[in-house]
Amino acid sequence: MRLIERQLQTAVNNIVKWCDTNGHSISASKSCCVHFCRKRGIHPDPEIRIRDVPLPVVPDVRFLGVIFDRRLTFLPHILQLRKRCEKSLNLLKVLSNTSWERIEHHYSECIRQSYSLASTTDVLYTDQRATLL
Repeated sequence: MRLIERQLQTAVNNIVKWCDTNGHSISASKSCCVHFCRKRGIHPDPEIRIRDVPLPVVPDVRFLGVIFDRRLTFLPHILQLRKRCEKSLNLLKVLSNTSWERIEHHYSECIRQSYSLASTTDVLYTDQRATLL
């Protein structure tokens, strides 16, 4: 694990050096670290630093709208997607007595977008996770 940690630290140092020479900056307070591992048991968290500021190790992280968890099960992402769809469906129930145009507008703006996101990321979901949607 220490070898991998040193290699990661070297890569982070190279990225910080490149950013400094090209006029970019990396904020250590906005950065975090996730140790992806499917093995059971306790694994020591890596100690990665940006300019001598340690990066916090978090159990999951959001990247481009997808929540990646420590074991790459995508369960937090699926549960968040399901919660968002349930809210939209509840709003449709409230709108059921209104005009058809309003219902169709809400469906096309909110619900179809969430389901299309779920269908395009279908590669990430196993059959067990698909039942949650």
